[in-house]
Amino acid sequence: MKKTGHRTSYRVIYGDTDAAAVVYNANYLRFFEIGRTELIREKVCSYREIEALGILLPVTECFIRYKAFACYDDLLIIETKLVELKKVSCKFSYRILRANSDSDKEQLIAKGYTVHAAVGRDGKLTPFPPELVPRLQSLLPVEEN
Repeated sequence: MKKTGHRTSYRVIYGDTDAAAVVYNANYLRFFEIGRTELIREKVCSYREIEALGILLPVTECFIRYKAFACYDDLLIIETKLVELKKVSCKFSYRILRANSDSDKEQLIAKGYTVHAAVGRDGKLTPFPPELVPRLQSLLPVEEN
């Protein structure tokens, strides 16, 4: 099976945490964005280039399931995959893992997804540009029979 996902690391900074010294829940959406941006940058092109084609990708839906909490200075691994591509939308899935310095085992912290609409600068839905579609399709998982 071809590798379609991406992994990037992120070290939790003090500003990510709340009064309880754990990562504030809404920051996981930022972590999703970090993963998505790096996946697109490495495998397709930069968001800047997508915007130059006249496309914006606002989030239209998001979901997070929290499994454990992360704390200041934790090293997180953000796994990101494009799991669905339609004419005017796409869906990414994510897993946030805590790296363990004592072993190779990683702990699942959160998982979820975001759905994005392809819109023009006028805010109206627009199809993905033809030059982007094959590059995005190459990120989709291979369907097994």
